[in-house]
Amino acid sequence: MLHLTDNSLSRRNFLSVGSLALGGLALPEFLRAQDALQKLGGVAKDKTVVFLFMHGGPSQTETFDPKMGAPSGIRSMTGEIPTRLPGITFGSTFEKLAKLNDKFSIVRSFTTGSGAHDSKPIVSKYSKNAQIGGHYARVAGSSHPETGMPRNIWLHPQAVDPKATDPIMKLGKFDVTGPLGPAFAPFQPSGKGDFRADMKLSVDPSRLGDRRSLLGSLDQFRREVESGKATSGLDKFQSQAFETLTGGIGDAFDITKEDSKILARYDTSSLMDVGKISKRWNNRPRYQNHVNNLGKLMLMARRLAERGAGFITVTTDFVWDMHADVNNATMTEGMGYVGTPFDHAVSAFIEDVEARGLRDKILLVCCGEMGRTPQVNNKGGRNHWAGSAPLLLYGGGLKMGQVVGSSTKDGGEPASDRVTIPNLYATIMDTLLDTGAVRAMAGIPNEVNDVINGASPIRQLM
Repeated sequence: MLHLTDNSLSRRNFLSVGSLALGGLALPEFLRAQDALQKLGGVAKDKTVVFLFMHGGPSQTETFDPKMGAPSGIRSMTGEIPTRLPGITFGSTFEKLAKLNDKFSIVRSFTTGSGAHDSKPIVSKYSKNAQIGGHYARVAGSSHPETGMPRNIWLHPQAVDPKATDPIMKLGKFDVTGPLGPAFAPFQPSGKGDFRADMKLSVDPSRLGDRRSLLGSLDQFRREVESGKATSGLDKFQSQAFETLTGGIGDAFDITKEDSKILARYDTSSLMDVGKISKRWNNRPRYQNHVNNLGKLMLMARRLAERGAGFITVTTDFVWDMHADVNNATMTEGMGYVGTPFDHAVSAFIEDVEARGLRDKILLVCCGEMGRTPQVNNKGGRNHWAGSAPLLLYGGGLKMGQVVGSSTKDGGEPASDRVTIPNLYATIMDTLLDTGAVRAMAGIPNEVNDVINGASPIRQLM
């Protein structure tokens, strides 16, 4: 048992740290498994998918398909704004993205097939009820062989704000691994999930909300390591585990290491006074989380991608469900609370990735679990809709600067080039893995191969 209140950390205590589990498997075991996998021949590409999940179901009409030629009550309630691509407009909330849309692609013919609240673009029957990042980690290994960075990570507001509300797991699970087993669950730097239970530390629980507190508590032991006193007799995997916890990847989780100008560019908390978000809506605390934290989460995602994370889920939780009921705002008011920070954070991410020359390394995917009804309801909101949903993709070495497919006149269904969740899965897996080599490998579970072979990638992007 490691007591972080002790003045010194012994080798025995380090062994407790070395057995810290990321998703149910001790870190040294992660590294041993990764080493064995590498001997089989690595199939993971040097790429990262950042999946910004728009939980609640964003409207296709007020985002990327305004339908301003449609009658009142169907067309975008926020109007439209021209983009860099001739003839293509977005909802007027997306002022910054409209100036960058030659850098990314929009799919106007994406359908999720269900109007239920869940996390189906990440966890669905098509993924065998296992998070898609778990399938990737099952093949690539649970941690990067050089940096020790977990391959599969989930970032929600508590990763940057320990006072943020808990994710609403009953409306969308992001950490389930189904038949793959708990070793491939996403690492949560918030200290939630298995991370908190598996650390087995005798420490005030409030301190576990911030991973940086743990890393800071290991500074003294690092000094002992550097003097050669503390790591005598440790095998290479235990030593690598220690370096993972106290070395390079620790810095990756600390966004204050960034230049102040970069921090300011990502910052969404300065966009509005969250105290002025209407108390009429029960979802007000989550709107506040979204405004305060989305930019920080996207900055952390970029930092983790640079250090070897392969699949990063980002969610600010349940904010896109704009029914205009007791819980959720109207479309026009809600797009101010939710769409404005999204526009700012995603455009900052794209500009940052471009400036760093990482366009081909990082694929950004943005969508939710469904879209919204073509018809506005009598309160000024839109209800659940299975037929059509917005989808944005940027980078990853794919073909950008285009609109894929089209929708019907009311935006309710795909009219051409239908894209489904299995197509999205295939695009993600093809980006991250040498899927041809995976098919030829022995020992890959059938459920993983089923996901890889379930459909073709989005052909217009290839």
